[in-house]
Amino acid sequence: MKVKTILVSQPKPDTDKSPYFDLSEKCKVKIDFRPFIHVEGIASKDFRQDKINILDHTAIILTSRNAVDHFFRICEELRITVPDTMKYFCISESTAYYLQKYVVYRKRKIFHGRQTFADLMELIKKHKGEKYLLPCSDILKPDIPELLNKNNINYTSATLYQTVCSDLSDLADVNYDVLVFFSPAGIKSLFQNFPEFKQNDTRIAVFGSTTAKAAESAGLKINIAAPQPEAPSMTMALEQYIKKTNKK
Repeated sequence: MKVKTILVSQPKPDTDKSPYFDLSEKCKVKIDFRPFIHVEGIASKDFRQDKINILDHTAIILTSRNAVDHFFRICEELRITVPDTMKYFCISESTAYYLQKYVVYRKRKIFHGRQTFADLMELIKKHKGEKYLLPCSDILKPDIPELLNKNNINYTSATLYQTVCSDLSDLADVNYDVLVFFSPAGIKSLFQNFPEFKQNDTRIAVFGSTTAKAAESAGLKINIAAPQPEAPSMTMALEQYIKKTNKK
């Protein structure tokens, strides 16, 4: 069956330059976006129960914009003034620049990796004397604590936000040729919203091995997977599949 419609389980891109828009135009397919999951902040009273004193730490590890937003949200709610001496270790340059929303960038000690936590780890190792705070969600990639523990880094994990399944009830009568997933939480949301979901002719696209495992565990057949050597991105994997399928 030809692919005419695709639902990407993420927010619509902010920029018109997204490769998804290029894919839609190039392959003449309709692509919709809908987050299957969203983030909710942990209440400050619940954070207090963890007995974590933010000001006991000298550096913050920030792995996403969500981490930035919820770290400063908690500080505001608890009326904590973050000292100018606080150091920030950000997973990427874009996350580091996002800090400008909350701090005077040029007056802070801000370090950033290229894109992966392994990159950032090299910088953290050079500052082993710091006491790090790791603001995170209830779903933390296992490689992050593994690398921190392996390198004997003094750190505290602080769960400041959680991943929650979105309400997708308005999609009950809408069918797509391809559903695209990027996390196990997205798969969980599909079945939480539609417990009786049957794949039938719907093609399933997954990004990453953990998402693939979650899809298979849920009984889904994976038709499109990325990253692959010939398709490092999801849009490339989709394009290759569409060209092959729609040619028939």
